[in-house]
Amino acid sequence: MSKGKVIITAALTGAVPTLSMSPYVPITPQQLADEAVRSYNAGAAVVHIHVREPETGKPPRGADRQEYLGLFSEVLTKIKNKCNLVCCVTTGGSVKMAVKDRISVVPALKPELCSFSCGSLTFRGFRRARESVKEYKYPWEKEFIEGVDEFIFENSMAMLKELSKVCAQNETKPELEIYEVGMIDNVAFLIDEGYLETPIYLQFVMGFLGGIPSTPRCLTFLYETARETFSDFVWAALGTGRRQMAMCTQALILGSNGVRVGLEDSLVLPDGSLAKSNAEQVERIVRIARELDIEPATPDEARKILELKGLDKVNW
Repeated sequence: MSKGKVIITAALTGAVPTLSMSPYVPITPQQLADEAVRSYNAGAAVVHIHVREPETGKPPRGADRQEYLGLFSEVLTKIKNKCNLVCCVTTGGSVKMAVKDRISVVPALKPELCSFSCGSLTFRGFRRARESVKEYKYPWEKEFIEGVDEFIFENSMAMLKELSKVCAQNETKPELEIYEVGMIDNVAFLIDEGYLETPIYLQFVMGFLGGIPSTPRCLTFLYETARETFSDFVWAALGTGRRQMAMCTQALILGSNGVRVGLEDSLVLPDGSLAKSNAEQVERIVRIARELDIEPATPDEARKILELKGLDKVNW
């Protein structure tokens, strides 16, 4: 078990949770920035950011790229004005967005860190939350929730190669999202072909239907497979739903460099009650880490662990 500092990431909103599932999902730029600052004050070093249409919370479809990038710029600027958080910008966007729109945030904003999903999958999450919805707050939610079985989260090898190049050109560290063990082979291939450089940063994403389950055996399997495959990496993990805290705790015990919590991954606490903020989840995992004699890293300590370029080199 690590006795060093651990990077705590708060994933603020994602592209799937809706206000009908939880009234606490942040959707406007101001709400997202406020949640980021609250998470920072609770002990987070990194925030993972998606944006929503501010009026209804609808995930973007990329029809207006400038509007999409403008929302990101507004959120990121508001955060930077309040604290020095590391901001990990999504390149996943939403499942309805074209790949070229999803990755446009990297050259436009030049973030220190961006998500990098390492393969395609039949993406499905928040089953219990969807089933609990009795009344839709906005008309778009019904079609969105009922159409979830049609979702395919596309991340072709051609897209991964292109995103690798874009990250290198903008000095953006890719956070390599591993939803299934075969994606470790994809990363190894990209390293062998010269598209990715070591040390790499792996994020084990567990519990989405179509990906690896959130179980102790599966997390151990992912970690051991990574150790057998790579000689130079840091890693983090997350679990979805009620398994969020359990999987993060196991990752800490295994010696992870980071864990991720937040409303993107789970709307509930372990007892099934709704989490009222991302900060509430951050506070819980900070307490658990300290019980294990592990301290949360500051944003600048996270930058050193991940070898990031620094906040002075971003474009916001």
